[in-house]
Amino acid sequence: MTSPAGLPPTGGGSSGEQQRLKLLAVTACPTGIAHTYMAAEKLAQAAEQLGVDIKVETQGSIGAENVLTDNDVRTADGVIIAADKDVDLSRFAGKRVVTVGVAEGIHHPERLIEQVRTAPVHGGGGGGTSTSSSAASGGGGKERSVGYKALMNGVSYMIPFVVVGGLLIAISLSLGGHTDPSGGLVIPKDSFWMDVNNIGVIGFQLMVPILSGYIAYAIGDRPALVPGMVGGWIANTGSLYDSEAGAGFIGAIVTGFLAGYLVLWIKKVEVPKFVRPIMPIIVIPIVATTALGLFFIYVIGKPISWVFEHLTDWLGGMTGTSAVLLGAILGLMIAFDMGGPVNKTAFLFGAGLIATGNQEVMGMCAAAIPVMPLGQGLATLIRKRLYTEQERETGLASLFMGLFGISEGAIPFAAARPAQVIPANMLGGAVAGALAGLAGVEDAVPHGGPIVAVLGAVSGVPMFFVAVVIGTVVTALTTVALVDVSERKRRGRSMVDGLAPQPELALAGVGVGSDGLGAGGGTATAHAPAQRTSSAPASTGVSEDEVLSGYLTAQTVKVRLDSGDKEAAIREMAGLLAATGKVTDVEELVAAALRREEQGTTGLGEEIAVPHAKTDAVTAPVVGFARSAEGVEWGSLDGTKAKLVFMISVPEAAAGDEHLRILALLSRKLMDTGFRERLMTAPDDAAVLDVLREIR
Repeated sequence: MTSPAGLPPTGGGSSGEQQRLKLLAVTACPTGIAHTYMAAEKLAQAAEQLGVDIKVETQGSIGAENVLTDNDVRTADGVIIAADKDVDLSRFAGKRVVTVGVAEGIHHPERLIEQVRTAPVHGGGGGGTSTSSSAASGGGGKERSVGYKALMNGVSYMIPFVVVGGLLIAISLSLGGHTDPSGGLVIPKDSFWMDVNNIGVIGFQLMVPILSGYIAYAIGDRPALVPGMVGGWIANTGSLYDSEAGAGFIGAIVTGFLAGYLVLWIKKVEVPKFVRPIMPIIVIPIVATTALGLFFIYVIGKPISWVFEHLTDWLGGMTGTSAVLLGAILGLMIAFDMGGPVNKTAFLFGAGLIATGNQEVMGMCAAAIPVMPLGQGLATLIRKRLYTEQERETGLASLFMGLFGISEGAIPFAAARPAQVIPANMLGGAVAGALAGLAGVEDAVPHGGPIVAVLGAVSGVPMFFVAVVIGTVVTALTTVALVDVSERKRRGRSMVDGLAPQPELALAGVGVGSDGLGAGGGTATAHAPAQRTSSAPASTGVSEDEVLSGYLTAQTVKVRLDSGDKEAAIREMAGLLAATGKVTDVEELVAAALRREEQGTTGLGEEIAVPHAKTDAVTAPVVGFARSAEGVEWGSLDGTKAKLVFMISVPEAAAGDEHLRILALLSRKLMDTGFRERLMTAPDDAAVLDVLREIR
């Protein structure tokens, strides 16, 4: 008997092993930490229960493990992609493919194994997971996820260009610039600092095309990269469509999505066989680039130019109105698109009035210009847990750029969370502009930020700084409030949908590789234990009283955790680790673990917590385990109290592979319900250690 899809039935059947369904899977998450392993382990467990052979490739920020070979793909009956990042599907051409989020792999592995029997056959032609996710999920809801992943892909590639370009410009201005009434902040031509400035400008010129290009790439794969980048360059070059300002990052987002979906549409066009080999490298890029470029120049660009001209005329009619109202409007415009047409309209309006002797309008603009990067940078310091480590690092760079009036420093935040960040930016910009207008602040050069005040171009310096500081605080607090509300709603939807909020984010607390753990994930098969990574030491010489290469021993196991709150529990666990003699400073170990908790809870849910610390307060890796009968409130996203607590501590020098290996092994094994039950019911230390020896 065969399934309706023509695949072998799930289960051995009378035909023996030859009838077993052979599946492949790929699991991946943005951080490449716990969720990657959990999904792999759950799929392997479900496959074993259903009598299915499965091989799982895990992907993360340092690469892939248990990589699927050509032979694996050739003999497979179907493929499951459980990933929250793009996975190349081109190698699975001709196979039935189910594409879902990584949380589905954890919570509904049996359902996925059944779904793959009737899943659509992937037609090839490259592309990432986004090309088929809609079909796999069965509706438009997944398309929103595709769009979000594409946007995040573009933002992640853009951030280095923003940071490098902005910091080089800021450094060149601070060390080589001086004020000039006719030219703003001026760096002498042919000087060393002008060369540094020019390099920074190139970085800024590239950031918008990069954003657009990698949004397109995430949707349409390699053929979409060229039209996306060229489209982004056109969007940012207003002279191509008779506008004094380009469309900025908002235009880049538009061109990125247009390019990506245009390429997807072209891929569906039936062409003769002899043309197919050159479609992805010649035909699609040329057609898509030409079509998108002309569309932007002749269709989208004209309205942008029209808006720019009429905004300028409208502002010109307001010069006699209330300074507070005009300052608020200019602040709103400055903050809206950070270098786009609306921002440039306000800036050029203020700069143009300097020559007429009216320096107050530029003073309003100058106060609003630094508010966005300063506010977003401050927000990452106020509520660290809401941001990934990459975002927090970008926040520090954004603070620095804000001091030099480089509003583009806030673009990565606005691109990633436009619905929360742009309104917050506009509110803070409006407050700063209004306060500067109320105080009659003047700016004699066409530039903004604290740097112009420091260099003597601003009159009314105290009120200028008051306006900047208040606007910055308003932006930061508003951003934090809006992002927090958005995160709570997202978590609520996840719980309603039966999807646990991503525990790898709780474990990492930060973005990719934040703990040195943004790894490529482990390996899993249905019928063999996962192999150790290459970093694992040899298995010889480990005592019967030792687990995890000897890092967890009878000395670091405690049947009953006495503490009732998280901080006390971490302190008690640190004392447990100190019994090994590997801890040189217990207080520093506690402090490091608590600092890690400030970044985001290490409560994974399922009554599990894995606090961890990278600190030279320990001389070698050490792991402890304790059990709490009542449970400790750990802030787990599923609301459960932590009853199984593992504490990992490694020296800074061992924060990479060893830290990752320990966490990977724990993550896999803790997904086994039976293992957790045995761990909870073991009567004494020796019995607990016996259960822990199952970790391989």
